[in-house]
Amino acid sequence: MSNEHGHHAKHLPADLSAPASVARWRNRALLVALVFALLAAADFYLHPSDLSLDYVLRGWLMGLIVCFSFAVGGMALLMVQHVSGGKWGLLIRRPLEAMSRTLPLVFLMFLPVAICVKRLYLWARISNPEEALHAGIINAIQAHAIAYKRPFLNIEGFWIRGIAYFAIWGTFIFILNRWSRQRDTDTQHGNWYWQKRFENLSGAGLLIYSITLTGASIDWVMSLDPTWYSSVYGLLFLVAQGYAALAMVILITLALSQDEPLKSIFRTTEQHDLGKLCFAFVMLNIYIAFSQYLIIWSGNLPEEIRWYMDRITGGWGYVIGLDFAFHWLLPFTLLLSRDIKRNKRRLAAVCCIMLFARFLDTFWLIAPNFADIHHNFHFSAELLQYIFVPAAMTGLWVAYMTHQLRQRPVVAINDPHLSEILEPEHAHA
Repeated sequence: MSNEHGHHAKHLPADLSAPASVARWRNRALLVALVFALLAAADFYLHPSDLSLDYVLRGWLMGLIVCFSFAVGGMALLMVQHVSGGKWGLLIRRPLEAMSRTLPLVFLMFLPVAICVKRLYLWARISNPEEALHAGIINAIQAHAIAYKRPFLNIEGFWIRGIAYFAIWGTFIFILNRWSRQRDTDTQHGNWYWQKRFENLSGAGLLIYSITLTGASIDWVMSLDPTWYSSVYGLLFLVAQGYAALAMVILITLALSQDEPLKSIFRTTEQHDLGKLCFAFVMLNIYIAFSQYLIIWSGNLPEEIRWYMDRITGGWGYVIGLDFAFHWLLPFTLLLSRDIKRNKRRLAAVCCIMLFARFLDTFWLIAPNFADIHHNFHFSAELLQYIFVPAAMTGLWVAYMTHQLRQRPVVAINDPHLSEILEPEHAHA
């Protein structure tokens, strides 16, 4: 079928800065952060106790992991886009760069976790496992695990590795963003020069990201239960970060596409590509999570099965049921539809489901590690801190991200795919 119906290539507007609506997003996000922060403070004020403070810190850890997923996951997706190429990457590049530049805020969120490490992590509270065992504070399995893992699980190492992780991620983010700005104004080098630079940096960066993310996921989440381990834990977090960051950046891009300048380059074809990428992450998430469960369950080893028993018994079955429905079943079923992937409102709804699922899954990973709630999931006023604190932190993160988004043009102008994406779509696409 001929595609020449008098259509001509579109032109970018003169002003490539973020639309005025982004400022409204920031204000709304700050309002959300303030409301939930007040709710968290009120909840703590009405139920003051050491346990209430513990719940605030646990909620803070959950918020850290979620915001960390958006920031460092955004960096990782940015690297994937530079390595793989494709016109779809032009749509999400500047939002991903803005997400990655929120790393300083995430580092500030990390500091309370590191400072209060003894209140969150059993291995940090126990200085002498043998004495704690005799006093009945821990059991024999915990005493053995803490003693055996002490060369790695110690407070000094927790601080040193945490700072090193952020320094490494920050270095990559700084270079990627600096080169992106230089590329926009470069008239001396061709696109091949910048493409190879980004590819070389991102290829090595993805490998280093995978290693450092594995270490961070072990330090910050898996070590909440010092007796448990999984050889694919880092990979699970890697995929989960891509899952969350992709859903977030698609939501941002869909919202930006309502106004210029992104409206000029936004096409259904690339939106469909982003939907398919979402579907791929959903399937990969299902595969890895179920593989871990199947291997551990079929192995029938008590020290490994206990971790799952803490998360499926005593009321936790309802949580894992919701997690399965929102994390995998609903996104997988909905993204099978070509029409949903090509409809802005419906794709945005699927991304919202995915983000809710990421919050729920993070709660499911963190909360059952603590003795007062595993095997005994029940509603309490303190439990609301798992909602109030992460919501306040995420609202603050979104506000800071929108600030970063307004610092640069939302369209990368010196990109080889720009002229292609400005062409009209095929009539049969």
